[in-house]
Amino acid sequence: MFCENCGNEISNDTRFCPLCGAQVKSAAAPAGKISSVETTAPVGTGEIQSAQGFQKMNQGYQGIESKEDIKGQKVTENIYLCPDGAYRWVYEFDMIKNPTILITVWKVLLMSCAIVMILVMFFRIMDGDFFNLPDPDDLAEYIGGLVLVMLFMAFLSVVAYLIVAKSYGFRYMVLFTMNENEIEHRQMKNQFDKAKAMGWLTAAAGLAAGSLGRAGTGMLAATKTASTSVYDHVKKVKSDRRHNVIYVNETLDHNQIYVDEADFDFVRNFLIEHCRNAKQVS
Repeated sequence: MFCENCGNEISNDTRFCPLCGAQVKSAAAPAGKISSVETTAPVGTGEIQSAQGFQKMNQGYQGIESKEDIKGQKVTENIYLCPDGAYRWVYEFDMIKNPTILITVWKVLLMSCAIVMILVMFFRIMDGDFFNLPDPDDLAEYIGGLVLVMLFMAFLSVVAYLIVAKSYGFRYMVLFTMNENEIEHRQMKNQFDKAKAMGWLTAAAGLAAGSLGRAGTGMLAATKTASTSVYDHVKKVKSDRRHNVIYVNETLDHNQIYVDEADFDFVRNFLIEHCRNAKQVS
């Protein structure tokens, strides 16, 4: 059979075209024959699966440590359709050549600084002196101090990033699981064990210093192994081919989906088709 969207020849049991990612309208299976791979959830079970989450859905797949451990039907260069109806792939990248994680950290820092500035402006308005222009020298000193703080935080983030990257062998490995309802970004177990150790050290240091914020950050890093995005909650899907990443953002939770160039269009089209509530798509 052929894809109606691009004309690419595909097998009869393919659900999405490997070339363009379009959904294939397949005919009903002949009587007496059952597909070896169940790819479509029964009607009305989507919300139930979403509520149960990936913990139950990933049973039997926790031991995946590399691409070779994934068992299923190969649909693109690196993506496999597994017997449970979910697509899985392993992505690995050089943390120095691809600084996507570091860039995300910088974005968070900039957002934090912006929130602080907004709060300062708010309190000045409440005090009634917002429109009283400050002395130019004082304003220059304030801006200069803010810039120095931001540069110092950026420097510390680079140092911390390099320390973490070195502990990972400068390679970041992640397993992605994608089904009809949600997509999961899960760090490989061997790398998460190292992240967990560093997280508990950070939490202990925070408690020793009396910093509840640092302790909470460390505990979160030590316990969170994965990030899951439910399609119905996604508000924005943004593609970045240069860094092989697709941003899947909910209102408060942002997820990063890493995909090789050969699989990029398949995953992007799948996400765009299923994230029906996304208002921004690129």
